[in-house]
This record gives sequence, structure tokens and C-alpha cells, in this order.
Amino acid sequence: MKTIFDNVSYQCSKVVTESYSTSFALATKMLGTSIRSDIYNIYGFVRFADEIVDTFHDYDKESLFAKFEQSLEDALTDRISLNPILNAFQHTYHTYEIPRHLVDSFMKSMKMDLHKSVYRTEAEYKEYIYGSADVVGLMCLKVFVKGDEARYDELKKSAMSLGSAFQKVNFLRDLKADFEGLNRTYFPNTNLTELDERSKKQIVDEIRADFASGYEGIEQLPNEAKFGVYTAYKYYSKLLQKLQNTPPLEIKNARIRVPNYQKFGLLAKSYVNYKLNLV
Repeated sequence: MKTIFDNVSYQCSKVVTESYSTSFALATKMLGTSIRSDIYNIYGFVRFADEIVDTFHDYDKESLFAKFEQSLEDALTDRISLNPILNAFQHTYHTYEIPRHLVDSFMKSMKMDLHKSVYRTEAEYKEYIYGSADVVGLMCLKVFVKGDEARYDELKKSAMSLGSAFQKVNFLRDLKADFEGLNRTYFPNTNLTELDERSKKQIVDEIRADFASGYEGIEQLPNEAKFGVYTAYKYYSKLLQKLQNTPPLEIKNARIRVPNYQKFGLLAKSYVNYKLNLV
């Protein structure tokens, strides 16, 4: 029965999420059971695309990405794929009527990472952020509101802001890996070889503005989604705080993390705030 194959596909997406991101997996577990699997499905898809361009250095990444892109096209058209990650994603894509342009924008940004290493203008930077992060937030929002178009339109701006904030925190955290390992610099008008407190503060202030806009949307999310998204918000806010308090030289030479014990502490505090209707 195809039901068995579909369930295996969903489990694969869950395993991908838990294997690649303990923080995102933890936040996803705080979502309602009716939407949890679909968020795993979205994460599995975006993670696999990102892995091709970021880590498969000993292979022809361009060829692999082209094959993945064709497999994605086939999955969305045929409503099935022998790639379990794409099979799981196509289910969520069709169930929640995720707009195709969101998927296309995401793939476009991932493809940019195959060749583009420096984002010199604000326009280039914003285009990449939109495709790599904002649209992922919008895909998740489609699941959260379960087809309520009015609510989707109302929360769209906040979902994009939160996606931007999460991505920019990742950029700041991963400066060393991106710059030294992949020769990439995402922040425009910033010389990462001479990152100082002033330029770091500009980046942090930009992220905090995104967080403020994103939080407004969290307060209005359906209950099934609110606690999970709030948990992710609190984790990334804590990570940003650690980055803000870390000297630029250390950020350039090490990957700043939030220890597991702090993650679970944040989870406990988030749960209390949620239960007290402080979110």
C-alpha cells in the first residue's frame, strides 16, 4: 500500500530534521501533532537542497542539483517520488496548496550558492534572503493557518521577517565556515576580514528589527503553531544575544552555540510564558 511508503517518507523527513538541527527539531516537537509532520517534510526538502550546494565538495554539485531539481519537478507533477524526502514534500505542497513561486524562489537562491560568493548590493542580499529564508517561513505559515487565506495574508509579513531573522543569525554564527570553507560573504558593505564592533552592531540591529516584526505574528498564530514557533524564536534570540556579546575576532574564528542545557532551559521558560498567555 502507498500509505506505508508515505509513512516511511514522513519518517525520513523527521530523521533528517533531527539529524541536522537539534534546535529546529526541538521546536517542531512543540507544534500540534496535526501539523508537525508537514513541517518535518518542508525542512527535509530545504535541507537536502542546501546540503548539495554546501557540503558535497567532492562531487559535481551542479549536476547533482540539476538532478534534484528535475526530481522535484517530477514529484510535484506526478504527486509521488521514489526519493522519500521529495515524496513527503510533495504531499505537504499539495495538501496546503503551497504557491509554486515560493518553491521556485527557494531553488533559485540555492542555485545562486553554486556560483555566487559575494553579495555586494542590498538588492542582491535581499533577493537571496527572500529565496533562502523568507519563502521557507511562508511555506510553514501555509501549514500553520491550514488554508485560511485571510490569516495567511495577515501574517505573511511577520513570517517573512522571522525567516529573515533566523537566516541572518545563521549567517553571523557561520561566518568562519562560510568565509573560509565556502568563500562566501552574505552581508553587503561588510569586510569580514576586518569585522569590528561597529559593523557587527549594524548587523545585530538589523536582525533585532526583523525579530520585532516577526514576534508580532507569533502572537497571532493558531494555538497549534504558536508554542513551537515561539520556542524557535526564543532559541534564535538567545543565540543572537550570545553573538552580540562575543568579540568579532572570536566570531570569525569559532562557531558560537547555545549549549543543550540552555536550550532546555529556554524550552521550560517558553512553556511557562505560553501557559500564562504571555505570548
